[in-house]
This record gives sequence, structure tokens and C-alpha cells, in this order.
Amino acid sequence: MNNQIKEQIISLSKELRLPMFRREYEQTAMAAAKEHADYETFLLRLMEKEYETRIENRKKSQIRQAGFPSRMYLHDLEREYLPTDAAQKLPMLERLDFVKSGQNIILAGNPGTGKTHIATALGLKACMQGYKVLFTSVHRLLTQLRESHSQRLLHQMEMKFEKYDLVICDEFGYISFDKEGAELLFNHLSIRTGRKSTIITTNLGFDRWEEIFGDPVLTAALVDRLTHKAHLVNMNGESYRLRETRKILQK
Repeated sequence: MNNQIKEQIISLSKELRLPMFRREYEQTAMAAAKEHADYETFLLRLMEKEYETRIENRKKSQIRQAGFPSRMYLHDLEREYLPTDAAQKLPMLERLDFVKSGQNIILAGNPGTGKTHIATALGLKACMQGYKVLFTSVHRLLTQLRESHSQRLLHQMEMKFEKYDLVICDEFGYISFDKEGAELLFNHLSIRTGRKSTIITTNLGFDRWEEIFGDPVLTAALVDRLTHKAHLVNMNGESYRLRETRKILQK
């Protein structure tokens, strides 16, 4: 292949945004020639490499855009130390059927038992399977809702929020809301009910959610919507962090 043709291939692949095509065409052409493969086979192999690269890049992009605080995967979980209910239900949840059917997951229990790890790990797996995911703390979400409301951009935020296949709302119950905040959060979470999945992590039982919202009617309505056909996981158990602290002290 002469230099002029090489330069044209490189130039056109840049214009067409085909980076894998540009990097692999020579090696793929040599391999095809050795095998006496036809032009169609050579072209198909190049297209497959470009497609596979784009899929991988898309997954990486979705993970970055999801906003995970850290990369905590399912294989990193010490399952033997999980609360009993979580250990029993996790094999079913990690199939991600709940995302396909638009069901919610409520991970409720005392701090340090793996709620955020499980939620993050399920979210990362969903990204790897092509789902659009958002990770947010309830405090951050409420701050964004207030700002959007004051700037009259709430509808735009709702439309964007509604399109996520899975939203993870972490640390539900660490802060209480005033009436406006409670109503904003209620309306925002309600738009996904029955159609898109939401994972909630909370250290409070449902009987104490009224402490957060301050309104028994609003609390009852939100609990009813979030828990309808949801997977409820009891996360009460021994704290991971306390166990790690004991290991350090023993050493």
C-alpha cells in the first residue's frame, strides 16, 4: 500500500471519527491476506472492531456520567458478611430484571452494612449492560431541585430525570426537609413510578419517614408509590466498618 493511500485512509478515518479503523486497518489487512480472506471479510472484521470499541467507550462514558462516588463492584462484596435478607435477594437483583420491569429497590437498615455498595454495584452493572444510570445523594438532588425551581427550569430537570433507566438516591433519611423540599422531592420521585427503576438507600424504617417529611399524608403517599411492587431489602446487621476497625485493632 503506497503512502498516498495510507494518508487518505488516515485522513478520512479521522473525518469519519473511526479511530479503531485507523489503528487496525493495516494489521487486519495483513491477517486477511495471509488467510486469503475476501474483501468483504476484511471489511467486516474492521467494522466489528470499530463497533466493539464504540460499545466499550459508550459504557465507560455512561459510568462517568452516572456520577458514582466510587467504583464498587458486585465481585468486591464480602457476601458472607451481608445481612441475611440481602445475601438471599442479591442473586435475583443482580440479574437486573427489576430495571427491565421498572421496579424499585429499597435498601433499609443501620449504617455500614453495605447499602451504598450494593446500590452502586447494581448501578455499575446496569451501565455495563447499556442502561442509563444516575447516582445522587438525596441532599444533592434536593439542592438541584431547589435551584431548578428558583430558575424556572424544573420541568427541564424532570424531563431529564424521567429518561434515566435507573436512578440511585443515596442517604435517604440523613436530612429532613421543609414543606417545599418535601413536595419537590415527592413530585420528582413520583414521575418515575411504575415505569422506571429507583434504588433508595436509607437508615430509617418506613415508620420513621414522617420525621424526614414532616407531613404524614405526603409520607404515606410517597411510601405507597415507592414500595408498590418494589424489592424491600432488610439491611440491618453488623457494620462493615466496625468489623474492619476490630481487625485493625486486633493486629
